[in-house]
Amino acid sequence: MPATDNTPVIRFENVVKRFGGNTVLNDLNFEVAKGERVTLIGPSGSGKTTILRLVMTLEDLTDGFIYIDGEPFTYELRDGKRVRQKPKDINRVSTKIGMVFQQFNLFPNMTVLENIVEAPIHVLGRTKEQATERAHELLALVGLADKAGEHPTRLSGGQQQRVAIARALAMDPKILLLDEVTSALDPELVGEVLGVLRNIAETTDITMLIVTHEMQFAQEVSHRVMMFDQGRIIEDGPPREMFANPREQCTRDFLHAVL
Repeated sequence: MPATDNTPVIRFENVVKRFGGNTVLNDLNFEVAKGERVTLIGPSGSGKTTILRLVMTLEDLTDGFIYIDGEPFTYELRDGKRVRQKPKDINRVSTKIGMVFQQFNLFPNMTVLENIVEAPIHVLGRTKEQATERAHELLALVGLADKAGEHPTRLSGGQQQRVAIARALAMDPKILLLDEVTSALDPELVGEVLGVLRNIAETTDITMLIVTHEMQFAQEVSHRVMMFDQGRIIEDGPPREMFANPREQCTRDFLHAVL
């Protein structure tokens, strides 16, 4: 279970996100504790992936604040005004965050090993030897120890996604964001990727924020599940309660449709 450090690793405070006239997240407040694994579920368009994209700075906050490890992230209060942070401050905090996307986003012209060592060398300042040693450890962790010299195009979708997981872990993130990481895979490849993620969940204390339609996986790895609809949290609780006895009709309807 999560560590007893009282400072949330992720905190959303009155977060608003609009795209034009469309409000996707409306006055959103939630916290994720250190080492906690929280899964976001809900219908398409409910704002789940937008939350991950805000934490990755792939989208900009319309209003409100995000805190990472107790520090303001992207925006802060200065002299009573909400102001955007300097890029160097944003970049320093963002190194604590890793993300695995639906699409693998691997560099096709690089080998598997080169894909994994690129960021640790250029962003974290690791030596090539340090980054390479860590990359081989992570490839063993995801079951691809023999693929270091291959190019991504020679791998299956499931193998490419496992490389993408290793690449995210190579940055030693405190937070791992998982955005529908199996949705682009053929059904027979889903299990191998979820198996790797289960192993990471069981053997590390990385905080995870997960968006998935794999409800069995959500039940197995999550400490908490949050049900979203129209940019708001409808229900929030332990997976056993949420799946067995949801309080809200909206949650019941969604689970009935996907289970």
